[in-house]
Amino acid sequence: MTATGGPLAGVKVVELAGIGPAPFCSMLLADLGADVVRVDRPGTAGGGEDLLNRGKRSVQVDLKHEKGPEAVLALAEEADVLLEGLRPGVTERLGVGPEQCWERNPRLVYGRMTGWGQDGPLAHTSGHDVGYVSLTGMLHLIGRKDGPPQVPANLLGDFGGGAMYLAVGVLAALLEARSSGRGQVVDAAIVDGTAHLGAMLWGFFGSGGWSTERGTNLLDTGAPYYDVYETADGEHISVGALEPKFYAELLDRLELTGKVPDRDDASNWPELRATFAETFKQRTRQEWTEVFEGSDACFAPVLSMAEAEQHPHLAARQTLVRRDGTLQPAPAPRFSHTPNPEPGPVATPGAHTEEVLRDWGLPQDLLDSGAMRSAS
Repeated sequence: MTATGGPLAGVKVVELAGIGPAPFCSMLLADLGADVVRVDRPGTAGGGEDLLNRGKRSVQVDLKHEKGPEAVLALAEEADVLLEGLRPGVTERLGVGPEQCWERNPRLVYGRMTGWGQDGPLAHTSGHDVGYVSLTGMLHLIGRKDGPPQVPANLLGDFGGGAMYLAVGVLAALLEARSSGRGQVVDAAIVDGTAHLGAMLWGFFGSGGWSTERGTNLLDTGAPYYDVYETADGEHISVGALEPKFYAELLDRLELTGKVPDRDDASNWPELRATFAETFKQRTRQEWTEVFEGSDACFAPVLSMAEAEQHPHLAARQTLVRRDGTLQPAPAPRFSHTPNPEPGPVATPGAHTEEVLRDWGLPQDLLDSGAMRSAS
């Protein structure tokens, strides 16, 4: 019989409240069916990152209360995973570090999310995505020729090199713990994950196939057939016709077959780019979309976040969904046997304290003492 709770149904996760990549990781686990309990400080209010708290439950714990650490340890005793995104050593000082948790639950996987990692010269310094991707060499390669590096929001570091690597590490450690009976620390550093994401480009660079001069390579807008162009209405389209047969289709749809120089000679790229730019400026984005409909030219309109929901392909797959009026990405990836549940509502801080106490079998005196609190 097909399960309905997602592939991680039955997995219990404790998240010590933070910002950015750690909450995204726990949101991903919740999307996959895990029971995620977020530990918020008393008085915490929902903010701009509320969507990262969807599908979770929230309890409030006062870690400055004499029984505050005991409340977190009691949760950890029942959990499979604990996630935290604080600076190295902070949870140990609070009394809820890995060793303290393992005394109660030796099978616990302890996921740690930081920018610099748990050790190294910068481990105890503050930082943000833009700094982490700067040091790895990855920011330097993003941008056009003769222009500055372009910041890719915080997608590359925080969420690509950070949260996703924490998720993979946690799931791998969970599998190992099932056979060994022992949990372990997952040290997910954004610098490590971001550098790892660039594996293919590091390979190109090592073999002399990637220049450190931005905007001169195959995949960084150096090649005119892998770039973005403006249309007559001031919008943009993208083309990625790398393979010869796809490039031939591109030229055919543009009515440029036999009218442009050989693309394999890079000295022709400036002329080729100018021809493409002039051609795409002759019609609107929608008109070009219709020209390329159903083709293998690797063409796509560049849509805004406000427009993406209406694209026929994304609409057919329900890649973006609305819950309580909020547009948001649907859970991903998808599973044939254990489909993901619909995105859960955003957790209000402290809204589930009594519910979690009951469901996870925690002592009532943690609430009575004031160490745990319910939302007022």
